Formats: sequence, structure tokens, C-alpha cells
Amino acid sequence: MRIPRRQVHRLAGALALGVTLGGTLLPGAALAQSAWPSKPLRIVVPYSPGGSSDIIARTIAPHLEAVFKQTVLVENKPGANGNTGSDTVAKATDGHTLLLCDVGALAITPSVYKQLPFNPSKDLRGVSMLAYSPHLLVVHPSVPANNLRELVALSKKEKMNFAVTAQGSAPHLAGIAVEKATGADWAYIPYKGGAQALADTMAGQTQIVMNGMLATLPHVQSGKLKVLAVSKATRVAQLPQVPTIAEQGVAGFESGTWQGVLMPAGTPDAVVQKVATELQRIVQLPEVRDRLQSQGAEVHVMGPADLGRFYETERARWAKVVAQGGVSLD
Repeated sequence: MRIPRRQVHRLAGALALGVTLGGTLLPGAALAQSAWPSKPLRIVVPYSPGGSSDIIARTIAPHLEAVFKQTVLVENKPGANGNTGSDTVAKATDGHTLLLCDVGALAITPSVYKQLPFNPSKDLRGVSMLAYSPHLLVVHPSVPANNLRELVALSKKEKMNFAVTAQGSAPHLAGIAVEKATGADWAYIPYKGGAQALADTMAGQTQIVMNGMLATLPHVQSGKLKVLAVSKATRVAQLPQVPTIAEQGVAGFESGTWQGVLMPAGTPDAVVQKVATELQRIVQLPEVRDRLQSQGAEVHVMGPADLGRFYETERARWAKVVAQGGVSLD
């Protein structure tokens, strides 16, 4: 059948513009999406420089630049336990803004804060999980305790300050869980990120801190901090002599930081999948994997759907801990 010239021109125009007919995306729109990214990418890290998320963001940024042929900027935007930076990404409309954060901590947020400027479940969508780093329970070298039992006993005799990366953060709730399980007695001092919490503990202004192994291990290796326990289910290869928290009396205890990437909820599926594919490839490159593993982070990839399910499971899990600890922030 011969198609009238006018109809051919209309169809060609529709293909070029990428319009939809009957709910089906025509090739023009698919082609437009395949051209993504069309400008520099921004990775927002909602914590201070030097933490686990920041380390990973700066490790993968050059590789993203190489594959996407665009500048990749890493922007630290700390505040409100990561909510300031997360809100920035949730409201971004440029299509080129990513959030790299502790997904587990993000899952805690709805239970801790009475009011949020964004809804993590509705305003953000998972792209890819990248790595898991167990928490290390560390103290200033001057603290006369060499294991969890001795630390608990000491906390009942002396005033001890427990530095937390932020109120309501995963390390904060992990500290509460250990405190409740052991009968320890320490005061929580909130910071705006793991790097600052570590710095004050190394300076002796606080005595105890729990933080992701990726950012903490170098300070243990340098002797600036003393490690008492690992929050993983099993001991880690980098510290084979250090027992887990579970081994030291808190049965089944496990916590850590789960670094992942999210984008605004309105990001097209094709873009999300494109970014997810490259991120998972990059973190499994030998040089990237080896660097992360040498510092205690395990490469752990999940696609968009699995990351979404992980988020909801963690949200339900930590909601119980928040309720038990009575943690609530305005």
C-alpha cells in the first residue's frame, strides 16, 4: 500500500521529535535517551569529605568521566544526617545529578525525623549498590580497654563520650544497640560526618567511635585509633585478630555502611539502567576492587530493583531499633 506523502512527512517528524503514539515510545525518543549524558554529571555526597561515601565517589568519578565523556563533579553537601544533600538530589530536575550515600542510613531517616523535606521512598530511585563496609568499634589509644567487655566495664566507672557521625545515623543506632545489649553507659556526641567524628576521637576529645571500615582502617593501621571489635558476622581478613561484636557477647549483631547510588524518581528507566551498568562494571575493575578491599570495603553490587527491595527491608529493620532507642529528631 502506498503511503501519502503528507503522512510520511508527519511520521518522520514524529520520529525525529520522539513523540509517543498509543503509549509506545518511538525510536526518536529512545535515540535522545541514548545520547545521555549531554552535560557534566554531578555526584552529591551528603557527608563531609573523607568518609566512606566520599572515598568511593572520588574513586569512581574518573572512570565515569572516561566512559561518558563528560566531566564528573563530586560535591560534598553535609547536613541533617545526610538529608540536606539527599533533598538536593531528590529535587534535582537536570537529569544529571546522582546521590552517592549510605543507603542503610537513608533507610533510617524516615523513622528518626518527624518531618522531612522529601520522601526517600517516593522521591528517589535506586540505581546501584556499590560496596559494603562493616563498622569498626574503635577508641582513642589512651583508653585502657582492649575488648568490648573491658570497654563496657570502664564506661560504668568513668564518663565516656561516643562520637557519632550524626544523630540518627547507622553508627549512632549501632552504638545504641550495643549499649542496650551490654549495659554500657556512654554519652553520644553528634557530628556532621564520619571524618569529623574520627578526627575528634583521634584528638582525644571523644573516646569511642563506630564508623565504616573503609574510612577508619587507615587510622587503625597508623596507630591513631585502637580497634576493639568488628560489626560483621565474621572476622575480616585485614584484621584477623580482632573479634566481632557478636563474638564478644552481642549475639547476631551486624551493622555497617552500604554505599549506593540513587537518582531522582523521575529519571527515565533507560538512563537508570545505563548508569547502573557502568557503575557495576567500574567497581568490579581490578584496580577499583583491590583499592576498596585493601581498606575493608567489599564490592557488593545490586541492580535498581534489588536496591529498592534492600532499602525497604532496611527501613523496617532499623525502625524497630529507633523505637527501642527512643531516637527522634525534629
